[in-house]
Amino acid sequence: MTIPQLRLAVEAVSQPAYRAAQIADWVYGKGVHAPAAMANLPSALREGLVVVTSRVAERRESTDGTLKLLIELSDGEQIEAVRIPAEGRATACLSTQVGCAFRCAFCATGQAGLRRNLSASEILEQLLHLRTACGGERISNVVFMGMGEPLANYDATVAAVRALIDPERFGLSARSVTVSTLGIPKAIRRLAAEDLPVTLAISLHAPNDALRRRLLPRAPGTIDEVLRAARRFYEARHREVTLEYVLLAGVNDTPLCAEGLARLAKSLRCSVNLIRYNPVSPLGYDRPSQSATKAFAARLKGRGVNVHVRRSRGLDADAACGQLRTRRDEQTA
Repeated sequence: MTIPQLRLAVEAVSQPAYRAAQIADWVYGKGVHAPAAMANLPSALREGLVVVTSRVAERRESTDGTLKLLIELSDGEQIEAVRIPAEGRATACLSTQVGCAFRCAFCATGQAGLRRNLSASEILEQLLHLRTACGGERISNVVFMGMGEPLANYDATVAAVRALIDPERFGLSARSVTVSTLGIPKAIRRLAAEDLPVTLAISLHAPNDALRRRLLPRAPGTIDEVLRAARRFYEARHREVTLEYVLLAGVNDTPLCAEGLARLAKSLRCSVNLIRYNPVSPLGYDRPSQSATKAFAARLKGRGVNVHVRRSRGLDADAACGQLRTRRDEQTA
């Protein structure tokens, strides 16, 4: 709910409108989502108040501080949310769907297909659970890079983004919110028309359509169509696009692939994030060596590309998307 909607809701149960500000302070200011702990609310209001409908089913913490939560929804479905600490900030990685319909060849999430979309509330509850799990520490950045394709659940994702950047709710800067997509041209153009100066990240993972179809068999549109939509986003929002590229040993980490990726990157106002693959055992892809990763990055830099090698986090906590839920499914099968 927006704060005006919350005021109407409390008035509808014969409570004064100022109770909305008290509830918002507990939830957004203090990070408290248990109504029983909201001491300045009357008992009748606390008893009827529902903030979250999900629960944390499992918690994994990596030696590097990365925290992954397996969250069980009200219907028994499960999703994952991750908190990644870094110097001076904490980033939440949120899911937007239960499973995924796109079945990318190297990703654990899509192997079981799409179960359903999340509501905007279910997306935001992940942030509340992460904050509680970390003792109330505020989250400074949010990335929609968890389970599912955010732009395939467009309305709920945009509603969640609006809640995140609303000064009366989560109050994040739009520039600290990243929406990651495998590249749905129509949805990217639609996002460009929204008044949301978020960061757009496109999961490219291949420098040509033949390899991209092999790795992302259900991705809509060609690379050229995706990049045209990305240019539209940049022109509308004046926000540099990020190209995400997961390096798979011996598959897309060759010098020829680096040259092809450099050509694509130079055609767009963008930066490139290289990600060493977090292995998912049944899928048959390997993590490239550190030296191979450095050589790939150096080749891009030599062509004038702004490139970053993302530090791998949570390898000992099943932090790759879908790993923890997949392990839980295997244990209960």
